[in-house]
Amino acid sequence: MTPSEQFNQERQTRLQAYGTDAPFKALSQQWLQESMRRQYVYNFDWMGRPIIQYPQDMVAMQELVWRVRPDLIVETGIAHGGSLVLSASLLALLDLSDAIEAGTTLDPRVSRRKVLGVDIDIRSHNRAAIEAHPMASRIEMIQGSAIAPEVVEQVRAFAKGYQRVMVCLDSMHTHEHVLCELDAYAPLVTPGSYCVVFDTFVEDMPPHFFADRPWDVGNNPKTAVRQWLSAHPEFEVDSTMQQQLQVTVAPQGFLRRRSD
Repeated sequence: MTPSEQFNQERQTRLQAYGTDAPFKALSQQWLQESMRRQYVYNFDWMGRPIIQYPQDMVAMQELVWRVRPDLIVETGIAHGGSLVLSASLLALLDLSDAIEAGTTLDPRVSRRKVLGVDIDIRSHNRAAIEAHPMASRIEMIQGSAIAPEVVEQVRAFAKGYQRVMVCLDSMHTHEHVLCELDAYAPLVTPGSYCVVFDTFVEDMPPHFFADRPWDVGNNPKTAVRQWLSAHPEFEVDSTMQQQLQVTVAPQGFLRRRSD
């Protein structure tokens, strides 16, 4: 066994152990709850734009993008644009890596890889900041409800011609909305790629934790994922991601489209 193989084997052994480590899982859940209560998730930027994500989930996105090497990432929910910039910067790194490996010259302003963001309300100051960002050439945006038929059609039309597509759902977090998003956008995901459904953690919080929001225990992205997966065997939960991250807003939300 090579040192690299041994390292990977040790990692897999640890991850498998986490799956049955009840005290560690409980501690992680307690930290998630207490940090969410303190709005910890709002404390971070990515390349100068606020990003409403946990650092663990940012790292997870980097791992998935490197693994899948998508040429299109579709995201619902834009907010301040930090997630769009994160995805665009990861695609830029793929472009750079391709150019290095091929020994070709790269124009960093031009890329076939794109991020498409959808939001019902792209506020003017956020749009201006995103469009002025160095990563803007890789970002396109559509304003409108992610589940409106005309918006879904625009996204599907945009996605035509792309070879490797990843989807991230992070807009309205009610059961029905996420179920509609999954029906609309998960079919765009190419085999071996992912549909990442954020804020599935709501199901694991105490009831009425988000008293000022329409989602709650029993009505959230995780309940939608469970229902949707029951009718879509072509997708599976990547349980390794949950074991690896422990603290994540997307437990059971990393959905991989099977390659077979």
